[in-house]
Amino acid sequence: MTIDLTEKEFRRLLDLVYIGNWILNSTRGDDRFEDYDLVQEKLFSLCAGQGMPTLIQRWRGHIFPSRAYEDGGIHEAIADYEDAVFFDILAEELARRDLGLVESDPEDFTELNARMDEYLDEFDRNGLNAVTVDL
Repeated sequence: MTIDLTEKEFRRLLDLVYIGNWILNSTRGDDRFEDYDLVQEKLFSLCAGQGMPTLIQRWRGHIFPSRAYEDGGIHEAIADYEDAVFFDILAEELARRDLGLVESDPEDFTELNARMDEYLDEFDRNGLNAVTVDL
């Protein structure tokens, strides 16, 4: 298979593969999806030949994204995504709880969406400062 990419497209593809592998494997410990690690390694192994040797490091015979790559803003993009997803999930879970929909879906999502929007507005204004947990 041959894919023709510009340098910019190749760099974007590196980001997409890294982010995808991070989402799939970053929390799995020793139970990683190794086939995704191998695809990432295969793609990053092309960096040196594409004039991007600073994006890789070698360790124990394998190629990994370098510290320079990881510190170059990719984790900020991942963190932005995680923040957005966190607040969306929290808003939905709290709205479902409030409406008694923990185990079911409503016939009409209007009320659920309205309640979620109230929570999202609150999170936009105050983050988690107004959230309390009674133990």
